[in-house]
Amino acid sequence: MQWLDNQQLELTGLTQSHLDVWLVQAKTSQRRANAAFIRWTNKRGLTQNLEYPGRPMTMPVLFLDDEEHEDQLRRCLTDGSLPLELRIVGALIRLYGLPLIRIVHLTVNGFHQDERGAYFTFDKNPVLLPPTLARLIEQQITTGRSRAALGPLTTSEHPELLLPGQPASRPRSPEALSGQLMKHGLPTIAARNTALFGMAGELPPIIISDLFGVHRNTANQWAALAQDSWADYLAALNSEAASRHE
Repeated sequence: MQWLDNQQLELTGLTQSHLDVWLVQAKTSQRRANAAFIRWTNKRGLTQNLEYPGRPMTMPVLFLDDEEHEDQLRRCLTDGSLPLELRIVGALIRLYGLPLIRIVHLTVNGFHQDERGAYFTFDKNPVLLPPTLARLIEQQITTGRSRAALGPLTTSEHPELLLPGQPASRPRSPEALSGQLMKHGLPTIAARNTALFGMAGELPPIIISDLFGVHRNTANQWAALAQDSWADYLAALNSEAASRHE
């Protein structure tokens, strides 16, 4: 907090870039002590989606197989019996590996369209959306605005949320959304792990970081995991092929 005061920054204005600068300057004991503080501020909405590097990444164990992952994504995009908000949240998790804590803080100004298609800016750069998901988001924005018309108006301090809560200036509860998704057979952790693993096998870590706001350390860890698993898979295939020739 002293450092924030020296930088003339409010806690609510702390960004990942600011935090990274502080981490470089801080002592090891300070970095260790403040990990819990940042988790606390994230949980209470005082800071937005800050990731604290240096914590060991436990190996993910929950995944979906490709067929199940694609089936769940198809349901999110096409099943009109599912609630609209859950369809959007489920698709964002399965396409881009976004955590619920970030999804509930997305604002409508991240969405835009031009002659080339519809885009959403999750972090630094716009991401091209599938047309079906773009239509769902358009519908959600219209629905959210009609609900918000009866409540407090959004302001610069409380921008218009894609998933408005009650009141509209407050985000939805990630825990409640997770429970609702589970009731519809749409788990969050396994789906997010599967999406991140898939992206890590196809995109450089820096691209994943810039497009989806994944901390670079985390993106590098996923890339290493994907590379190791792919190497193991190729080794298994080569071993099987060799045994057939023997």
